[in-house]
Amino acid sequence: MNKDEHIIVMNFSGIYRQQFFQENEEQNKKISWVEVQDLPGSNCYCDEDALTHIREKIKEYGPEGIHFLDSGNYHYMSRIWMEKITVPFRLLVFDNHTDMQLPAFGGLLSCGGWIAAALEELPMLKEVILIGPDQSAFDQVEKGLQERVRFLSREILLDMDETETEAFLMSVSKDLPIYISVDKDVLCTEDAATIWSQGDMAFRALARYLNVIMKEQNVLTLDICGECDPDCLEHNDRNEYVNRELLNMWKEWRKHHEK
Repeated sequence: MNKDEHIIVMNFSGIYRQQFFQENEEQNKKISWVEVQDLPGSNCYCDEDALTHIREKIKEYGPEGIHFLDSGNYHYMSRIWMEKITVPFRLLVFDNHTDMQLPAFGGLLSCGGWIAAALEELPMLKEVILIGPDQSAFDQVEKGLQERVRFLSREILLDMDETETEAFLMSVSKDLPIYISVDKDVLCTEDAATIWSQGDMAFRALARYLNVIMKEQNVLTLDICGECDPDCLEHNDRNEYVNRELLNMWKEWRKHHEK
């Protein structure tokens, strides 16, 4: 399998065993499961032992491909995957939260601070584009970090139509490959069900924006998180639908990219 075609499922909580978007890929042996279910020290915060274990689990894979990361509690996996990138790159994040909080407990990597950690620790990361959080949340981010981020707030998004948002995305320079990370909590509750507070974006709009990026940019990776609690599955079908659509979008982009 071409490394860019990797479909990787990170099994932290078991939630993906309750979804079936990946069944066809399993039949065609195009999917890899990374088994880290109930790994101590990995829920929300990733301690050193868990980090060592995860790195060992993914050492055979490059950063390229599409990664399903589980719930937003494990969004820090984007930071871990990105450390494998050896060329300058740009990060595009769709999220309802900034994920730029400095750690409260030493240097622990966390779901709420992984973007800040990436900016501070990964020399190949040259710029972050962050779309979705409230302006008030971004205002609380350390000024030095803010300066390295192009930010589109939830409030501005509500005032923009989709064509204006597309124009913003098309204005992103094509000088660097791009790493995309999507937390489904950026979506409205009608389109996704997550364990964190959610935004206003319709999935139809998110899909439109991703299509713009995939058409215009050299995309290295697409990460997806934002699953629900495996003990609260009444709305899991929404997430499964989004995951299936994003996987199909990735496969179509790969097919076009190879022409």
